[in-house]
Amino acid sequence: MDLAKYIDHTILAPNATEEQVEKIISEALEYGFASVCINPYWVKKVAQGLADSDVKVCTVIGFPLGANKTSIKVSEAKEAIADGADELDMVINIGELKAKHYDAVKADIKAVVDVCHAESKLVKVIIEACLLTDEEKIKACELSKEAGADYVKTSTGFSTGGATVADIELMRKTVGPDIGVKASGGIHSKEEALALIEAGASRLGASAGVKIVNS
Repeated sequence: MDLAKYIDHTILAPNATEEQVEKIISEALEYGFASVCINPYWVKKVAQGLADSDVKVCTVIGFPLGANKTSIKVSEAKEAIADGADELDMVINIGELKAKHYDAVKADIKAVVDVCHAESKLVKVIIEACLLTDEEKIKACELSKEAGADYVKTSTGFSTGGATVADIELMRKTVGPDIGVKASGGIHSKEEALALIEAGASRLGASAGVKIVNS
């Protein structure tokens, strides 16, 4: 197994500096991570830095709360794609999911999916599992699948918890074998990474990517 190919090498901290982003780019090139995942402000710079490699550019939409209007998420997605993003990790409207306003949740996801798929870009839908019951996790995954998402993703890393083996197992069981499942948040060791992959994760979001592959 090439563990690096599972990892979105991530820096989403609000105080991330240009120097830190450049370090993430160089590490991704050295280790051959699947992507570099950064806030939208840095997409253009990262796209330039990765231009001659097969490392993808990943960014976040409606992040980290998911409570932006759909039109704002769509605008963010369009600009990120124009700047060079290959993969877009969007946050669902968590409050609307919990209120059982499922049509609104699905429409929000689908609007971003349609924009991205028109440009052949991938969409990962962050459900923020730590804020949901198991029934809500299942529903969020079902709505994401119905809306055409390429992946479902556990967490932003900015709420009350991150990826768990139990959540990955539940999400994989819900979406089946044909959609990606991304574990993100609190993955710090090779052992944790392998356990999540064994549970069904096909991608890992981690800021500790170098430590994980070297441990």
